[in-house]
Amino acid sequence: MQDQLLDHIPSLDLADFRSGDSERKARFVQQLGEAYQNIGFVALKNHGLNDEQTRQLYADVQAFFQLPDEAKQRYENPELAGQRGYISKGKEHAKGRNTGDLKEFYHVGQEVEEEDPIKNEYPDNIWPQEIPGFQKSTFTAYRTLESAGQDVLRAIALYLHLPENYFDDKVKHGNSILRPIHYFPIEDPDAVPADAVRAAEHGDINLITLLMGASADGLQVKRRDGKWIPITALPDQIVVNVGDMLQRLTNGVLKSTIHRVVNPAREKMNTSRFSIPFFMHPRSEMSLAALEHCVTPDNPKKEADITAGEFLNERLIELGLKKK
Repeated sequence: MQDQLLDHIPSLDLADFRSGDSERKARFVQQLGEAYQNIGFVALKNHGLNDEQTRQLYADVQAFFQLPDEAKQRYENPELAGQRGYISKGKEHAKGRNTGDLKEFYHVGQEVEEEDPIKNEYPDNIWPQEIPGFQKSTFTAYRTLESAGQDVLRAIALYLHLPENYFDDKVKHGNSILRPIHYFPIEDPDAVPADAVRAAEHGDINLITLLMGASADGLQVKRRDGKWIPITALPDQIVVNVGDMLQRLTNGVLKSTIHRVVNPAREKMNTSRFSIPFFMHPRSEMSLAALEHCVTPDNPKKEADITAGEFLNERLIELGLKKK
């Protein structure tokens, strides 16, 4: 399929894939695959989180970020390379940059509740004591988005002419992360570096990202012709995009599109913005070697073989979260 220069991202309904109706399911697979070959993003409804769960999640997340910095920093452990707990303001920067993004965030990770040796790879989650509901609301979102992500990956597998369950064992107890983000208010824009932005342009590391809170102004995607287009989603939708791991696995057939969060107008720099992405990662041992049928004379192999764990480690160093 030739790239189309869309000025929006397609809207899809996960209920079509889950319906049991073969025609609806096939249509969803085709539309998802075409979107991921073209712009790399879709807006998705019927993802599983209801209005009350979403409201409670945002209430708990906002309550945490309203705590004083010294209280939040009690939940920051630099030895974990940002994999659990709080990550303070300006700590992360985009690949290839040194200026920190204008954000702070919190990481909730995988919890393995059965016998699986991969449990030893994951640090324990860190829960803020000041916000009693934080653990329940964030982990409910984690499991709900993980389930939606599994179905999106099943649709991707079908589009790639793989068995529907191709990704199932690769993401079971995967190293996925829920990241509530606070793009904090800037009272004096002249006091921050001139090139500082809420999130500089980047591609996501993981297989797919499921993003809540993309309806606020600021999120933009870089189209194939270099034009930046705003991403808008309805309140009942999440945005789901391809990450670098999936692009690497498919040898570029599916696109990990560069995106960013731009600063608001100067007079609105003193306002907060919140979003909550779920970064869906596989198990560390998954090979990201290009799928054989995605390597053709017209699309020669682009990247060396690497595992998901090795790739993640490289990127954490590049983002400034981990030392070499």
